[in-house]
Amino acid sequence: MTYVYPVVSRRAGGVSVGVNLNPNNACNWRCLYCQVPDLQRGAAPVIDLAVLESELVDFLQQLVHGDFMQMHVPEAARRLNDIALSGNGEPTSAREFAEVISVIGWVMAQFDLIGKIKLVLITNGSLIEKAYVQAGLQQMASLGGEVWFKLDSATREGLRRINNTEIAPKRVLANLETAAGLCPTWLQTCVFAQDGMPPSAAEQTAYLDFIKRAIAHGVSLQGVLLYGLARDSQQPEASRLSALPASWLTEFSARIEACGIQIKVSV
Repeated sequence: MTYVYPVVSRRAGGVSVGVNLNPNNACNWRCLYCQVPDLQRGAAPVIDLAVLESELVDFLQQLVHGDFMQMHVPEAARRLNDIALSGNGEPTSAREFAEVISVIGWVMAQFDLIGKIKLVLITNGSLIEKAYVQAGLQQMASLGGEVWFKLDSATREGLRRINNTEIAPKRVLANLETAAGLCPTWLQTCVFAQDGMPPSAAEQTAYLDFIKRAIAHGVSLQGVLLYGLARDSQQPEASRLSALPASWLTEFSARIEACGIQIKVSV
C-alpha cells in the first residue's frame, strides 16, 4: 500500500496502524538515528486522499473483522492501539494535513473507533505555525488525539548535530506551546551514545532546563516519552551510534521526573 502500514509497536504495546504521508522518503530534518533508507531533504508529495481512505478502510477491515491479528501478530500484542501519522518523513509537511485528519476521523467513525483507540501525530514540530497544521491539530483534539513532539536536544549545537536542523531552541519552545494549546502533547526524546559517549552533562542540563521553562511558561504537557535505540539507523553516521544502558535511561528519567512531569521509558 502507498500510505497505510502495520507496526507491532514496543512503545504502544500493541498494533499501531501507521499512516505514511512521505512515501517519497523526504523530510525537512535528517536525524542521525533515522531508519528510513535513501532519506532526502524535502516535503511530502501531494496526497491522494481517496487512495488513503480506501487503504485505511481495507486494512482496518482486516484488523477489526478479519484474521490479520491471528495470522501476523504475536498473541501478546493482538490489540489495536492507535492510528499513528509517522512514516518516512515529517507528516505535517503534507499540505493536505487537515484533510488527512478529516479522512482518518471519518474512517474511525465507520469502525466505531473514536474514543476507543488513539490517533497519534509523531512530529518534529517545526511546521506547527502553519495554519493548515493547526487546523489539523484542532481536529485531532476533537477525535481524542495526541501529539508526540520531538525534542532530542535543547541546544543549537545538539539540534544541528542530531537532527541536522538550524531551528533555535526558543522556536522549539514556542512551537511546543502552540501544539500543546491545540491538542494534548507529549515530548518524545531519543537518547543514544555517539562515538561511545552519552549526551554530555551540558546537554542533559539544557534539556532539563528546557522542560522547567516549558512548565514555567504554562505549557500543558502530558509528559515525556524517553526511548533508546532499538533499530539500526540507515544514515551515514549509523556506525557511530549505539544504545545506552538501561541504567542510564533510568537515571536520566528520574531527573526528568524530578522536574515535575510524568515520564514513560522504552529501552
